[in-house]
Amino acid sequence: MARPDDGPSRRGVLGGAGATALAAVAGTTLSACGGGNGESADGTVRIEMWHGQADTALKTLKDLVADFHRAHPKIRVNLGGGVIADAMLQKVTAGLASGSAPDIAYIFGSDLASVARSPKLADLTRTTGSGPVPWKQYWPAARDAVTVDGKVRALPALVDSLAVVCNKKVFKAAGVDLPEPGWSWDEYIDTARRLTDRRRNVFGTGWPGAGDEDTVWRIWPMVWDLGGDVVAEDGRRIGFAGEPGRRALEVVRALVENKSCYVDPKPGGEQMYQVFAGERLGMVTTGPWQLPDIRQAGIDYHVVPLPGFHGKSVTISGPDTWAVFDNGPARTKAARTFVGWLNQPEQDVRWAIEAGSLPLSRPTEDLPEWREHTREVPGLAVFTDALATARVRPVIPAYPKISEAAAEAVTSVLLGRSSPEKALRACADRADAALAAEM
Repeated sequence: MARPDDGPSRRGVLGGAGATALAAVAGTTLSACGGGNGESADGTVRIEMWHGQADTALKTLKDLVADFHRAHPKIRVNLGGGVIADAMLQKVTAGLASGSAPDIAYIFGSDLASVARSPKLADLTRTTGSGPVPWKQYWPAARDAVTVDGKVRALPALVDSLAVVCNKKVFKAAGVDLPEPGWSWDEYIDTARRLTDRRRNVFGTGWPGAGDEDTVWRIWPMVWDLGGDVVAEDGRRIGFAGEPGRRALEVVRALVENKSCYVDPKPGGEQMYQVFAGERLGMVTTGPWQLPDIRQAGIDYHVVPLPGFHGKSVTISGPDTWAVFDNGPARTKAARTFVGWLNQPEQDVRWAIEAGSLPLSRPTEDLPEWREHTREVPGLAVFTDALATARVRPVIPAYPKISEAAAEAVTSVLLGRSSPEKALRACADRADAALAAEM
């Protein structure tokens, strides 16, 4: 399972090289991975899965594959790929170009539309229309993240959401009450200010400042809450060039101006989380993937939904996906069978609990194992509850370029190099040009 250190940079910006190479091979008919149809004389079908996982998540996936083999003796899944999730787009792009694509690959949701340019990516719409895959019970964000131009082009591999995790010890030392659901962004800014103690090198909050997707996706909930969108309804321009984008960036500027924000210059936010664990950061906006590390560090913490501008919380989910590639009928059918099996609640609950994610669907959430896990992990329910209304970034080929432009805008404000208005104008120019290029 992807994490911040191989993680929310996971969601993101693989801008030019991967997408351009995919476009170059989009019209090419490519041979199957390794040749042949993968079916042996006794009818056993062997498929290759580039999983992108490490550590606990990989162990869990290996255990699930072993169970699948016992239940499906005529399908054999080989776990490979040799790269973590952050490098998967380049790996898959090279495989498509050379005619050696896998049968299944772990693809970030923000990259799926670019991968869908290749005719090798299978259409899974029929897989979700019947059978055991709980498509209608998936969270809306999970369904939206795998749908490209009205077709299901992958199955969700994980879902997450953003909330605010507070370090209770830092709050107590500053004499500040813990926030409650329904708080505002103005209250967030003020709370960060009150938590900050520059003499003790304590910051109220933090923000990833590497200029990647981890920098960007924290502003989209604010944009949506203010009535904007990543892309305007006509699809020709960004939907946050006016007040929604300006006010979102003003929140960033306010944190910088009151010197309450720790800006992490490295991808993945690793330093930011270390500062939080060292009790020098009061609040961090993060996802459920961070809770195991926070608990292991022995931090007494509190989880609260994101603030809002209008009395309600709006959040984002960044689902990642299992993409299936067409390497012939036998292998494609076997790959569909396996990813569909993985998505069933009985397997999904193990994946979510052991590898540290959230349930893909309501049936998984309702299982006793997940209910017990939620009772054992304080604050986990806040992330799960948020999935009912969480939104996702648009699944379009231009998104990585929009994200690059937005990342530059956020970073320039974080570092005090630009005003929100100036940064937003530059972002709109670049992002609108990227959208025009896709028309």
